[in-house]
Amino acid sequence: MAQSFIPEEDSAYYPPRARWYSVFFYFGNNLRRRLALDRLALPREMKIGELVAGFFVPGLAVWFRGPRLWGRAALTASAVLFLIFIVWLGYPAANLAFGLLVSLHCTGFVYYCNPLMATEPFRSRLAFTLLLLLAIGLLLYVPARSFIQGHCLTPLQMNGQVVVVQRIFQARHLQRGDWIAYALHDEEQGEAHNGGAVWVRAGMGLGPVLAVAGDQVVISSNTFSVNGISHPSLPHMPGAGSLTVPENHWFIWPNLDISGHGNVSEASISSTMLDMASVNATQFFGKPLHRWFWRKQILP
Repeated sequence: MAQSFIPEEDSAYYPPRARWYSVFFYFGNNLRRRLALDRLALPREMKIGELVAGFFVPGLAVWFRGPRLWGRAALTASAVLFLIFIVWLGYPAANLAFGLLVSLHCTGFVYYCNPLMATEPFRSRLAFTLLLLLAIGLLLYVPARSFIQGHCLTPLQMNGQVVVVQRIFQARHLQRGDWIAYALHDEEQGEAHNGGAVWVRAGMGLGPVLAVAGDQVVISSNTFSVNGISHPSLPHMPGAGSLTVPENHWFIWPNLDISGHGNVSEASISSTMLDMASVNATQFFGKPLHRWFWRKQILP
C-alpha cells in the first residue's frame, strides 16, 4: 500500500539557530557579569539599553522617558544645535551651540535617571549632575570636537575672517593655482632669519601654489615667471633671483603682516620671504574651501 506524502514541518519545540549577532550579546553579557553590573538593580522604569543609548545620543533619553512630544523637541533641538555648530564653525555662534548641546544632552540624561535619583538628597542629585556633565563633556564632546577640527575641518582666523580648511585633502593632488593652508615653521615659537635681523612668528600661512616640484621660477624687477610664463611681481619680492622648486616642495609667496623695530632693510625682508616661499610637504595643513554651505569664503 502506497504511503501518502506528508510534508515535513519544523517542530515547535526545536530551538532556533543562533543568529550572526548572537556573539555580541554573549560578549555583552559576559562583560556585564565580570563588571558586576548584573548586581545593579535599576528601577523598572529604566532599562540598561535605553541608559546606554541615551548616554551616547543627545535628546534620546528624553524620548525614552517621555512624553513623546518632549522627546521630539529634544531630538530636533539637538540636531539643530549640531548643524549650527558645523555651519558656523569658528564663529561665536558655533561655540554657543556647542555649549547648549552639551547642556541639553546632560539635562535630558538626568531627566531619564529621575526614577533612580528621586529619593536621593539634593546634594547627591547635584553631585550626580555635575559628574555626569563632566563625563559627557570629557568622554564624548571634547574628543569629538578635537577629532573634527584636527582631522576633518579646521577654522582658521585669517585677516579678521574665518576660513574653514578641510584636512582630509591629499597633498599629492595639489596643482598650480590651488590654495593651501600651511605651517610657517616647524618651530612652535617662530624662527630667526638673516642673523636675527628678521623674526618670523609661528603660525599658519594661506596662499596659492605658484609652482610645483621641478618648476623653474625666475624673479626680475616688477615680474616673476614660472616655466617662462610671466606674472606681476608680489609684495616684497626681490629684484632678481631664480630657483628650481625641489621635490616635495611648493613655491608659495608668503602673505604676512610686517611690523618694524629697528633698522631692517628691504633686502633682508625680501630674502627672508624668498626662503619661506619654498614650502615643504611636511608643512601642509589643509586646503581651504571656496564655499562653506551658502557662504563664500573670501581668501586673502
